[in-house]
Amino acid sequence: MLVFKNLTKKYGNITAVDNLNLEIEKGEFFGLLGPNGAGKTTTIRMLSTLTAPTSGSISIDGRSMDRNLSEVKVKIGVVPQHTNLEGEMTAWQNLELHGCLYRMPKDARRKRIDELLEFTELSGRANDLVKNFSGGMKRKLMIARALMHKPDILLMDEPTVGLDAAARRKMWDLMKSLNKNGLTVLLTTHYIEEAEILCNRVGLMNEGRLIELDTPKKLVEKVGRFVAECFENGETSSSFFDTRQEAVSYASQIQGSVNIRPSNLEDVFIKLTNRRVGA
Repeated sequence: MLVFKNLTKKYGNITAVDNLNLEIEKGEFFGLLGPNGAGKTTTIRMLSTLTAPTSGSISIDGRSMDRNLSEVKVKIGVVPQHTNLEGEMTAWQNLELHGCLYRMPKDARRKRIDELLEFTELSGRANDLVKNFSGGMKRKLMIARALMHKPDILLMDEPTVGLDAAARRKMWDLMKSLNKNGLTVLLTTHYIEEAEILCNRVGLMNEGRLIELDTPKKLVEKVGRFVAECFENGETSSSFFDTRQEAVSYASQIQGSVNIRPSNLEDVFIKLTNRRVGA
């Protein structure tokens, strides 16, 4: 189990993460959803030991990261938001380097490389320079690298940012396979569909605070399963309803065009904060 207790990070007068309390169960696919600047990446940086908390604590399986830093770091694999592979090295060499850094025995290291290259469908490009890879291939290799030392928890910070729709969906299938095999995954994203498809539970963050926490379905049900949108005076207004019939009844009383559709997590976020997730 991963536990954040009163976790806070301040940069001068700016509070990036504000008193975060959260528990993530073993084997869960958990998503942190929010706009840019909400505190998602800062939370990941604290969990991956790149940034020290101002106050509060993080523990994994009952072990505090403050007291057992080296022991706990081995349990974590990280896929950062920005590509940080060695472009002048091959895919194989990138994974070999990571395995050496974690002091994996040679035979185990090379067996693991073969397994991960096959898993990420990169076996045919094992000896190619990474600088020649597409964006999707680089993301796959970053996931393979994060899995080299067989971590218990995989941190993925905006893993599909910048990918086209086809590459993003292939990445989703890869991430589903990871979680299906029992790996605990913590994902940060501002792609609504990504969170809805992948995550067992979602935490909505805004201005450093966790403002809602539940399954995607239950979060949507809290605001209403259907939304009626109408454009008036240069702005789109939204009204939420539990049933489509209620939305249709409301729309029949409105002059002009009204769009009725199922609600999604972005609607939940806008209603709670008046901000769009990708803003």
